[in-house]
Amino acid sequence: MTGRLSHFDAEGHAHMVDVSEKPATARAAVAEGRVEMSAETLALVTAGTAEKGDVLGVARLAGIMAAKRTADLIPLCHPLPLSKVSLDLAPDPALPGIRITATVRTTGPTGVEMEALTAVSVAALTVYDMLKAAEKGMRITGIRLLSKEGGKSGRFEADP
Repeated sequence: MTGRLSHFDAEGHAHMVDVSEKPATARAAVAEGRVEMSAETLALVTAGTAEKGDVLGVARLAGIMAAKRTADLIPLCHPLPLSKVSLDLAPDPALPGIRITATVRTTGPTGVEMEALTAVSVAALTVYDMLKAAEKGMRITGIRLLSKEGGKSGRFEADP
């Protein structure tokens, strides 16, 4: 780590980082998270009988939409033209629950880690919203960056 956080100026005030001199390069980020629930609630998802409808389909769309709006939600994020946002929502009986993975890509002067994390977070919140009538005690856990590519810091891979 550099000793100084880039979102603070010399006086310690928060500011948006100037990326105007950085070259536009290919960037990618992958994030993950989980929504843990009872086996009975998961069965509603896998059987397609949840009261509000297609839980995974709606959560996938919510995650994509959220990635595109990250700069509106996180105060110092740059608005970026995203070239790809994909979400994988996989039922996992071993949790039991839903595993969520988001992949985001762009060509730009700054990375898309926040967009991937936002996509996972909003997808998880949407799963919760769609199933809360069945179970209010669900847990959203494990949201983290798995990997990122591009930029001057290069590749990052999280520990397993």
